[in-house]
Amino acid sequence: MTKYRGKQKGFTLIELIIVIVIIGILAAVAIPKFLDLQSDAKQAAVDGIAGALASASAANYAIRSGIPSKGTAVNNCTDVGTLLQGGLDAKFSIGSAAITSAAATATCTVSYNGSTQTATFTGHQIN
Repeated sequence: MTKYRGKQKGFTLIELIIVIVIIGILAAVAIPKFLDLQSDAKQAAVDGIAGALASASAANYAIRSGIPSKGTAVNNCTDVGTLLQGGLDAKFSIGSAAITSAAATATCTVSYNGSTQTATFTGHQIN
């Protein structure tokens, strides 16, 4: 009876270490880029909300200018958040600033809660 001794197959220890080192280098490069993407995504969300608030404020102003009994009275930047369908998402907050009747507009600030991302929009006052 003859024993057959085939060549063993597998990876050497040095090959495994090289693969682990390469994966570590890729992770060290990818993680900071991923974290930066989160910041960019939050800023894009804030910019989108600011655009929606500006549009809602302008539409409300146009509606109330033509038919004062329609739309919503706005005297403060925080009131603009109620103009969005479903209201303002809890992830965002609007800085309180009075919209005076003399100027009829104010620059309002919306921010992503718990971060430094902010954007501005114009709030229109109409009673």
